[in-house]
Amino acid sequence: MAEQRTSEQKHRQIPGWGVDGDPNNRPGVPMLLKPRVRGGAHWEKPERQPTPSVPVLKRAELEELTPAFSTAIPPKGLSGVLRRVAYGMPEHLVRHVMLLLLADRVDVVESRLLRFPVQVLRRLRA
Repeated sequence: MAEQRTSEQKHRQIPGWGVDGDPNNRPGVPMLLKPRVRGGAHWEKPERQPTPSVPVLKRAELEELTPAFSTAIPPKGLSGVLRRVAYGMPEHLVRHVMLLLLADRVDVVESRLLRFPVQVLRRLRA
């Protein structure tokens, strides 16, 4: 006669089962906790990049730029205006993300107009 297994024994064999189980057995739990300062760094504050010569956008919650930032593609045109408006509001708002998505789409149109103005105009007329 076959040995009867409990539902707990059966479920142990299913990968990912019990993700709401004991937090000590969940590898993702540290990502769910608020970050805390850990020792061991060789600096109090990281070295700062030089002040940028072009505008760099940052989150509304930040008082100053992060230690690492990019100046490769500064905001320009209508897409830059949309990005500035988006970064002026808190990140947790849906309209922040939606404005950034819209700015990406507008940037694509702007770059195509600059690169191929004649072809774009022909497509619009057709």
